[in-house]
Amino acid sequence: MTNLQLSVVHRLPRHYRWLNGFSGIKVEPVSTADGDDNELIGLTLLSHEGDAAWEVMRELARSLVEIQVTCSVLECEGQPCLFLHRDDECTGLCRLKNMGVAIAEPAAAPYFS
Repeated sequence: MTNLQLSVVHRLPRHYRWLNGFSGIKVEPVSTADGDDNELIGLTLLSHEGDAAWEVMRELARSLVEIQVTCSVLECEGQPCLFLHRDDECTGLCRLKNMGVAIAEPAAAPYFS
């Protein structure tokens, strides 16, 4: 559990969908978020690399499956990424936060001095 509490995940900037005929196995980027029912979001780790990153991602996936959130850990751009349905994003992120995982999010507004 220590690995999870020291983990930081970041949402990938693009949207994805399952590659035709490869649901749960391969994803492809979608040019725009068009509200497709099969739209996925991806999460990557900022806090771990290599084999440790794969193990942490698998732990995160197991924790989401426990609450019936369907997800897959796949390689994307050379890194392990956790993909889940767009409609499950809030539930998934809430679960991860409750487990002590930090969610890195871009600042919504510019800072003024």
